[in-house]
Amino acid sequence: MPPARADHDSRREDVSAAVWQVLAEHGFGGLTLRAVATAMGASTGLVTHYFAGKRELIAHALDILETRTTHRPRLAVPAPGLPALRTHILNMLPLTPDGAAMNRIWVGSWDVALSDLDLFAAQAARYERIREALRECVADAQELGQLPAGDPDHVASTVLSFTHGLVVQALFDPARFTAQRQTELADEFLATLAVKP
Repeated sequence: MPPARADHDSRREDVSAAVWQVLAEHGFGGLTLRAVATAMGASTGLVTHYFAGKRELIAHALDILETRTTHRPRLAVPAPGLPALRTHILNMLPLTPDGAAMNRIWVGSWDVALSDLDLFAAQAARYERIREALRECVADAQELGQLPAGDPDHVASTVLSFTHGLVVQALFDPARFTAQRQTELADEFLATLAVKP
């Protein structure tokens, strides 16, 4: 008799928790079916019941990562326009230990996504969603007279490029790029974009 659906779903949650544990401790380089099984205290055979191979495991890990990123605690947006854009930037930066861990995993995912067409497409779609959220903030800021008129997509791409660059710098040199320094740099960057009084 096959296991009840509730048991199957519960076990899949256990597998997902183990996938996250391996990601958090070893990154994508250490994500294997065996490592997930070890984290669960189970056999590799049990894990292969849920994932046919490493590619499926990685795709699932990326989904978990996006879900955890979406549902993690975030700063509240205080107002539309530039304040909202600032909040989006700060929410992406590694300002806390949890934020740093999440960003380390995201950066580690780039290599696997660049080497697989389907994973590449999924990651590209994720970044397009981020740019879309930034575009909306930029367009609002332009309507409010906080940013000069222009192509919101160009500005959003510039903002995302700055933010990812700062993420990488902060991950590799956390002593120099403290949370306070990251915030100062974000504010200085936004000041260069804003309409001058």
